[in-house]
Amino acid sequence: MATEKIIGIDLGTTNSVVAVMEGSEVKVIANQEGHRLTPSVVAFTDKGERLVGDPAKRQAVTNSRRTIYSIKRFMGRRHNEVKSEEKLVPYKVVGGEQELVKVEIDGKTYTPPEISAMILRKLKEAADAYLGHTVRKAVITVPAYFNDSQRQATMDAAQIAGFDTEWEIEDPKTHKKSKQRMRIINEPTAASLAYGLEKKKNEKIAVFDLGGGTFDISVLDVSEGLFEVKATNGDTHLGGDDFDQVLIDHVAAEFQKQHGIDLRKDPMALQRLKEACEQAKKDLSQQTQTDINLPFITADASGAKHLQITITRSQFERLVEHLIDRCRQPVLTALKDAGYKPSDIDEVVLVGGMTRMPRVQQLVKEVFGKEGHRGVNPDEVVAIGAAIQGAQLLLGSESKVLLLDVTPLSLGIGVASGEMVKIIEKNTTIPTRRTRDDFSRREDQTTAVIPVFQGERPMATDNRLLGEFNLLNLPSARAGMPPQIEVTFDIDANGILHVSAKDKLSGKEADIRIERSSDLSKDEVERMRREAETHADEDKRKLELAQAKDHADRSIREVEKLLEQHGGALSDADKAPIKSAIDKVREAMAGSDLQAIRQAQSNLQAAAQALSRFASQPPQPAGAGAPATAGATSGGDDVIDAEFEEKK
Repeated sequence: MATEKIIGIDLGTTNSVVAVMEGSEVKVIANQEGHRLTPSVVAFTDKGERLVGDPAKRQAVTNSRRTIYSIKRFMGRRHNEVKSEEKLVPYKVVGGEQELVKVEIDGKTYTPPEISAMILRKLKEAADAYLGHTVRKAVITVPAYFNDSQRQATMDAAQIAGFDTEWEIEDPKTHKKSKQRMRIINEPTAASLAYGLEKKKNEKIAVFDLGGGTFDISVLDVSEGLFEVKATNGDTHLGGDDFDQVLIDHVAAEFQKQHGIDLRKDPMALQRLKEACEQAKKDLSQQTQTDINLPFITADASGAKHLQITITRSQFERLVEHLIDRCRQPVLTALKDAGYKPSDIDEVVLVGGMTRMPRVQQLVKEVFGKEGHRGVNPDEVVAIGAAIQGAQLLLGSESKVLLLDVTPLSLGIGVASGEMVKIIEKNTTIPTRRTRDDFSRREDQTTAVIPVFQGERPMATDNRLLGEFNLLNLPSARAGMPPQIEVTFDIDANGILHVSAKDKLSGKEADIRIERSSDLSKDEVERMRREAETHADEDKRKLELAQAKDHADRSIREVEKLLEQHGGALSDADKAPIKSAIDKVREAMAGSDLQAIRQAQSNLQAAAQALSRFASQPPQPAGAGAPATAGATSGGDDVIDAEFEEKK
């Protein structure tokens, strides 16, 4: 039996990465296309096929409305929270103002966890193939500033993709078995593991993580085996997508000034422009200027229009300065919350593709007074850290790594005055348990509704409602005995919350585990998981069907070529079954019966045996023996004929 592995996955906005620890080394696993980065893109074709990763990204220009990217920005979010993100994507985002976002493709709706699960499944299949066995356990990373709903949506996606959400692990030293939930860790914390695993000295580090869709800053104390997060902050509405959009709007506006045509209203033109601007952004990190050249981008009555524009690095930096400046305040807030000055930080670890931008690196130097550390691959470091954490979980008591993370946002309950009373403050080390016993109720109150909120605003309704539960059938209190309710908040290592309440007078209790804040029930998640497995089988069958049709088509071309070269030597009676077999293959290819296609191809090869004896003979000169056909040659065609003969 293969040794159990827990893989590490960075489920990114733009790209995703999977890694596994083997011995003392971490291996980044290439996908089915041979690439270490898998585009976080899912597409649905007009034939009902589903594409994930590189194949999905390649066809985005011609199928933009059915191509889903940046889905991470919609995870665990309600429609009224994604107004800015919705404008950045060509696909249809649906749902009521207070409803969690869904994506509509050809009349069918998909949740962000469903789409994310398709990406996770592709990574899982790559890991299965690499390790030689089915992988069921993973450590998955999320932005540090993800709220409870976003974290739960990520766990839902993992479950739909076929990962276990609860494990039983045997400690290799004590042999005791224990149950663990799937581990979700913060991306900056994962990056710190990859950076600091071999560090022997105590360091204060900051992880500056600017990715495709989110920005995180975490401040940690790192010593040998101990990774303690002191504070975290960020912006879940800021990332590389926003930088791309600024450049898209600029180029589109310049084109409109020149030609009077708004490219943003043409889905195909917009997708070409998006890809060109994304590449220009990357180029400007390496060079001081670049050209965007898109011939035949559109047309009007006067003819085709071409887009050609030069963008300089300084020009681009001016355009996006407001976005770069948005990184500054979260950094300063995290430092303040940690109780550190910028000069206290020994190392700033740069994570995320956007940190390759020179202006971003300059900002880091401005804030911290030192260059950012670029010794780790910003695209892969998070997955590497997740894989390290996965390996440490398997070690149990033998693990030499202790990871102490924090909750990114405050948690509390809403009271009658409308205020949110905080039970657990942001940046509290997790796992943690906090209790308050000073909540009162009216003497005649028999039911207490306890709403649970997450956020930093003083009024409860300005924060995010995670859930609510009731204390029922409470007795009336005796005069002079003010009834009190005790409320306990318990956060696990994943940042998932459990809340309980107890009426001290009667002893009545109630609780709620805030684990369905993604609004997907357990039944829905299970249904989506089964559908994902079914689709995986369907996708495999579609691939086999496509390959069979391709092989059949090649067989037709080879036989027709032989007929063209040597058919003159055969009678019409000899050629009739061959032509009939060709027609039968074409008829089978028009359908979707895999076995029928293979059988028709086999029958064609059998019918073409009459031609095979000519295939190995040198071509006859014109006028000698069989008459030469118009397509006959004396060179390379012999190679094709010989290949066909081998397939007998």
